[in-house]
Amino acid sequence: MIQLDLIGIGTGNPDHLTLAAVRAINGADVILLPDKGADKAGLIDLRRTICATVLARAVPIVEFAMPLRDGAGDYAAAVDAWHHAIARVWQATLAQALPQGGRAALLVWGDPALYDSSLRIAARLMGQGAALAVQVVPGITSIAALTAAHAIPLNPLAGPVMITTGRLLRAHGWPAGADHLVVMLDAGGAFATLEPAGITIWWGAYLGMAHQALEHGPLAAVAPRILARRAALRAQHGWIMDIYLLKKETGDASW
Repeated sequence: MIQLDLIGIGTGNPDHLTLAAVRAINGADVILLPDKGADKAGLIDLRRTICATVLARAVPIVEFAMPLRDGAGDYAAAVDAWHHAIARVWQATLAQALPQGGRAALLVWGDPALYDSSLRIAARLMGQGAALAVQVVPGITSIAALTAAHAIPLNPLAGPVMITTGRLLRAHGWPAGADHLVVMLDAGGAFATLEPAGITIWWGAYLGMAHQALEHGPLAAVAPRILARRAALRAQHGWIMDIYLLKKETGDASW
């Protein structure tokens, strides 16, 4: 039997790890680090830094190449095929690293429960008969990091907030019935497709890191600056992770 600990590591800052995450990393028999290729080398470098920072004993670290998702064709079919490929890599990596069973720690960006596929992939493996038990260690989400960086509440007073993706915002526009909107997994500038009047944006990239970037203001005024800055940062670092909160003015000043 293999116990797989899916450990949320926040947004890449070792200070964002919880004590539970530190204990789980140190309690593992092996640590698994996904390698997304040279273009995103900074992501695995951050995971290596986290391990070097928090490990109090020698734990073997196994790096494995992450399959790439096919960006063409039907999105749902491409994601399903991608998850299948990742599951096969996980299975082979775990079998090689822990042939007699044991405890593996997989470091997951942000939190495993929020717009991350690790729990679904683990469920896929168990559904195929793998002798696997899963434990989740929650991590600081990019949503929490964004609101903390801007020193703002996430939701209006006693009110709701919707969390969605850049793909959905681009395809369907502003969701009906929502006034506060968090947008994640935006490949770039879905907010620019909206009619900007009456919308305020709080944007952040590389949250919690030394090169954290923030912008805030009326969408009409700030959108061009965000797009230009985002492109420059991606060119500089080779990758970018960003997130933003949108608020539509309703005349209700409570927040």
